[in-house]
Parts: sequence; C-alpha cells; structure tokens
Amino acid sequence: MNYCSHCGAQVSLKIPAGDSLPRHVCDQCGTIHYQNPKVVVGALVQWEGSILMCRRAIEPRYGYWTLPAGFMENNETCGGAALRETFEEAGARIALGPMFSFVDLPHISQIHIIYRANLLDLDFKAGDESLEVALMAEEDIPWSEIAFRSIDYTLKCFFEDRKRGQYDLHTTSLAIPTPGSRI
Repeated sequence: MNYCSHCGAQVSLKIPAGDSLPRHVCDQCGTIHYQNPKVVVGALVQWEGSILMCRRAIEPRYGYWTLPAGFMENNETCGGAALRETFEEAGARIALGPMFSFVDLPHISQIHIIYRANLLDLDFKAGDESLEVALMAEEDIPWSEIAFRSIDYTLKCFFEDRKRGQYDLHTTSLAIPTPGSRI
C-alpha cells in the first residue's frame, strides 16, 4: 500500500501507538489501514453418495478440480457465501448443513471454511468460473488433480467420517507449501 484510501496522501509502514504490529498509517490524516486475512467459503455438496466437484476455469490452478468455493463478500454470512458460491460456480441449489472444515493458511493470509450440504435437484451446470461440474463417487475423485490442499484435506476427512458414520468438525493449519506443490 502506497497511498491512503481516505485522503490520498502517502502512507508509512509503522507500529501505531497501542498496537504491536506494523500497519500502513497515513502520514497526513493518521488513518490506520488494517489488512486482514481473506475468508474463502464453500460447500461439500452430496447427492446419493457422490460429491459435486468443479473443474476450475480460472487461475490459480486452472483445469484442476475443487469444491464450489470462493471469497466471502462484505455484508454476507459464511453460510450465505457458501450458498452463493455454489450457485455461481455450479448452478446448484443446495440445503446447507453444518460447518465441516476450517483450514488456516497463514502463508497466504486466508482461512477456508467448508460446509456440508445436500444437492436439492440435478439441475446444475458450470458457471463462469468452472469448465465443468460433475457428481463424483469417492473412487472417481481425481486426487492428483485436486486444486488446493485445503480441499484435499476436506475430502479425505469427509470420506473417513462417512466410513465411521459420524461427521465431525475438522480443523487444521497448513504450512507453506513446497515449491511446485499446491497452494
């Protein structure tokens, strides 16, 4: 950040009084510009034992498979974001269930929240951000083509829980990926 979005003056990176972390502070009006993690929200959508998957039509990870998910908007609930993103990416109407996974990704300042959900009907189609959407049984999941580690984690937890017959809330923090690996 170089300039204040409040008055347009130059900002400096410094620790404001009463704070413990460096922030962008306007040299003219004193506005403190906080930069906080982004929230990605989505749904693990089920239909008769299969999961709704989306093949990405955008970067990052163009052409790889993921669950319908995306950035939460201002003035939106987490559940509302999951419903919206599922409709935008897969044209799917869902009944939202409980939160299933919460993944910290501190190296990119994001958190990923995935809800369990049920597909209401088979009237779904690829949205602008998806090349294709498909219902996949566990044995059909293209594990080597999963776009993000948080989705890989979520899917593996889901299938383990399904085998046990009990679904829990799963949380983890993913470290910086090795060069060439998934985000």
